[in-house]
Amino acid sequence: MDAFTTGILQRIHSTESDLLRAREDGDDFLAEVEEAELADLHRLAAEHGVQVLPEVV
Repeated sequence: MDAFTTGILQRIHSTESDLLRAREDGDDFLAEVEEAELADLHRLAAEHGVQVLPEVV
């Protein structure tokens, strides 16, 4: 696995954790920000052929 793939997957995992925490805390604004970041990361991964397993968050 190359550095880009490793980095993007780590960022996705971190953002998923942050999103879950925001939802648990009831922080709707932060949850929306994290959802947008996650969508951007998934788009970027797809554009570079990085497969991301679906995460339930």
